[in-house]
Amino acid sequence: MAREKSGLLSALGVVFEIVKAIIDEVLNLGGNDEDVRRILKDENLRKAIAQMIIAAKSFVAATFKVTVDYGQSLADMIKAGKYDWVNDNITKENFPVNGQDKQEVEVLLFHFNRVISSDDAIAEMNKAGYRPARIEELLALGACQPELQKQFPIVALGSAWRRPSGYRIVPCLVSDGSGRRLDLDDFEGGWDGSDRFLVLRK
Repeated sequence: MAREKSGLLSALGVVFEIVKAIIDEVLNLGGNDEDVRRILKDENLRKAIAQMIIAAKSFVAATFKVTVDYGQSLADMIKAGKYDWVNDNITKENFPVNGQDKQEVEVLLFHFNRVISSDDAIAEMNKAGYRPARIEELLALGACQPELQKQFPIVALGSAWRRPSGYRIVPCLVSDGSGRRLDLDDFEGGWDGSDRFLVLRK
C-alpha cells in the first residue's frame, strides 16, 4: 500500500515549529544539539519517536491547558472546584501536594476504550511518552472544566493513598444524581471502558 504523502513537507514554517518544539523539549530535559542530531543517525530512535506519536494519537481523547497553583493548600484547591461532595479521605496527609509557584501545564485525557488495569494503563502512558497526573493536576482540571466529569469519570493514577488494609486508592472526578463528586477508587481494580485517565507529557 502506498504511503500517505505529508502536507508538512510543503509547509516549511510548520516544519520549523515542529523541529523547534522537539529541540526545546530535549534541552529542557538536559540534552544538547548532539542529542537532537541522533535523530538523523539512529534509525531505531526515529522509529521509537514515530511509535510514541502514533501510540499517543490512538489514546488521546482531549487536551486542555490548566494552571496549577502550588501556593494553594489542598483544601483550597478542592474549594476552587466547587464540588458537591468530597471523599473524607482526601486530606493533605494522604495526598500531599508537591510543587512551587503557579505553573501552566498541558494535560491530556487518555481513553483506552476497554477494561484495563492501572498497571497496564500506566505502561501504555509510558510507551507514549506520558505520565499519570497527580491530584493537584486533577483538581486544576476540575476547577477550570467543571462540566467535563459529568460526561465520564476522570482518574489521576499519579497520586495514590494506601489504606490501612493495604489497598491503594486514587482520586477521580465523577458525577451521579447528587452532582459533581471528588472521590477515590481502587488502584488494584480494573477500570471501565468509559473511564478517562489524566496524563502529562514526561
